[in-house]
Amino acid sequence: MLVIVESPAKARTISRYLGPGYTVMASMGHVRDLPKSKLGVDVEHGFTPTYVILKEKQPVIKELKERVNQARELILATDPDREGEAIAWHLIEATGAHEKPRRRIVFHEITPEAIRAALQSPRDIDMRLVNAQQARRVLDRLVGYEISPLLWRKVRRGLSAGRVQSVALRLIVEREREIQAFVPQEYWTIAVDLMPEPDGTTEPQPFTAALVRINGEKPELPNEAAARAVAEALERAGYWVQQVTQREKQRRPAPPFTTSTLQQEAARKLRFPVRFTMELAQQLYEGIDLGAEGRQGLITYMRTDSTQVAASAQARAREVIAKQFGEAYLPPEPPVYTKKAKGAQEAHEAIRPTDPARLPNAVKPYLSDAQYKLYRLIWERFIASQMANAIYDTTSVDIVAGTAPDHAPYLLRASGSVIRFPGFLAVYREGRDDEMQDELDQRPLPPLHDGQALRLIAVRPEQHFTQPPPRYTEASLVKTLEELGIGRPSTYAPTIETLKQRQYVQVEDRKLVPTQLGMLVNDLLVEHFPDIVDVQFTSRMEEELDEIASGQREWVPVVAAFYQPFHETVEKAEQTISKVRVADEPTDEVCELCGRPMVIKFGRFGRFLACSGFPECRNKRSLVEKIGVTCPACGQGEIVVRRSKRGRVFYGCSRYPACDFVSWERPTGERCPQCGGLLVVTTRRGQDIVHCSSCSYRAEPIAQPA
Repeated sequence: MLVIVESPAKARTISRYLGPGYTVMASMGHVRDLPKSKLGVDVEHGFTPTYVILKEKQPVIKELKERVNQARELILATDPDREGEAIAWHLIEATGAHEKPRRRIVFHEITPEAIRAALQSPRDIDMRLVNAQQARRVLDRLVGYEISPLLWRKVRRGLSAGRVQSVALRLIVEREREIQAFVPQEYWTIAVDLMPEPDGTTEPQPFTAALVRINGEKPELPNEAAARAVAEALERAGYWVQQVTQREKQRRPAPPFTTSTLQQEAARKLRFPVRFTMELAQQLYEGIDLGAEGRQGLITYMRTDSTQVAASAQARAREVIAKQFGEAYLPPEPPVYTKKAKGAQEAHEAIRPTDPARLPNAVKPYLSDAQYKLYRLIWERFIASQMANAIYDTTSVDIVAGTAPDHAPYLLRASGSVIRFPGFLAVYREGRDDEMQDELDQRPLPPLHDGQALRLIAVRPEQHFTQPPPRYTEASLVKTLEELGIGRPSTYAPTIETLKQRQYVQVEDRKLVPTQLGMLVNDLLVEHFPDIVDVQFTSRMEEELDEIASGQREWVPVVAAFYQPFHETVEKAEQTISKVRVADEPTDEVCELCGRPMVIKFGRFGRFLACSGFPECRNKRSLVEKIGVTCPACGQGEIVVRRSKRGRVFYGCSRYPACDFVSWERPTGERCPQCGGLLVVTTRRGQDIVHCSSCSYRAEPIAQPA
């Protein structure tokens, strides 16, 4: 029997499980698509697509045809989603296997048990899934084929527009304009350091309380003068504990990963770009050679928006937890998680280890460093999701300040927490995007009781400024797209990659920043194609694609309802949009040939410096962004910002290749006071953290300017 999968790695793993009697071959991904040179969709006759075999896949299809003709039976084992279903259907069409006995099997993990179960439950090609994928492809082709040439004619060649891509760009541009329009507002807070009055038995421990009320009202401290006036009054005041409140709380573990949450957490904790995360996950899913064990699929299918977990996997996880941590860390019943994202499908499992007993350290020798880090993240998240809740005690203390306990206009509050039982925290703690302090991070308070007098140590007025909304990172953009119901698990990574390749956005300090070109294209789309970049419209289109997949709708009427008004809008835009010249960005650089100013231009391969005197002067060179730091390796070059092929920012010496110094984190130009190593800056939760690249030294966080 002939089994066809997408990739050679997947083929090697499955072949090992099936043994003799089966031949496993790889299609090397997609084999057919709409032609590049023309629309390929008959808009006059039911939007019939014309598919062609991809040029680079013609040798593959030739070999597959020969094997299909020789085979007694064909088994299609492509991925268990709409795209995989469409690939299976295209393989039948491309190899002419219409009359050949064939079966479609699906599995969500590449393990012997999953493969055997799939072979025992074959089915036909599900044309509902195929048609949902066809509808998506046809819609994307119609949008791209009609708007992209318009952008070429009105702006410049090489641009593109797509349904999901354009909405993502709009989100990034609108966030940037919010930031640009933001006017910081000054405000002050007051913290007071206190300690219990000594009682001669124990050493009193200091703690900090924050001013929360003045005469029952929230303090209004808009400037230093107002803050100093209150601070002076607090320095003269007495302090008494008004009320101590203690509570027991529990925290439930985060659910196992979906595609979106894996991409977000890998970005937070491992600093992996979304595309890199998915490449690694694909490798772990398709199989890794584990020496004596042979090739093994280490994780379940990585494109999923479900948090469901198979009962067998939960049982295995409970065995691991009991052995590694003890029975106390097991909840009474395996937990159930409900997916909340808009438009979530429940056809798949969550992303988890195929065998929870395969500990990260056991497979570490067989994995690359990046593969190991991602596998460990997935293993820890899954094991934690099956563990008992964390239990902790919180203490909140209200403190009054004034001339006496019954004449105290100032109310202050201090909070503390103590973990009583770590539960899942013994394994894993979810990362955070916001800057709010986690309750679990609060320091414990000293023993206090109602009416207790306190001693003042210091009053600390602190200046703050309101902050604009943060720029999107790849992770936070994925989170927003998922919450809005824009795109699906398989589309997040390619969407972001397209925005970077088209030079609509660039990555700066891990943030997605729209370029001048990106803003221009977005503005044109918003003005002339409001539906294409409308969040609700695009989200509803995703719902209609889901309804096609479930058999509630036919795909042709859905496409037809979209196309007619869209095509009319394109024709109108062709007449109304004037030719737009993308303005050059001025710089302080001077042309070394003619002395005129250099400007930043957009080209096929990105932004570059060129002489403003073009065409009289044709001088140009690569755009180099300096950070004002001398290279710590050679002492001659300057550290400049560079970008990897995936768009990730890193820092290198301007004398490359003579000096090959590189760093993923921004060097400060200073040396570590402990070991003399290089000090670098990492931005986390809105703060610049200076730390040593060689030892554990870490300086105090530096708040980013407003």
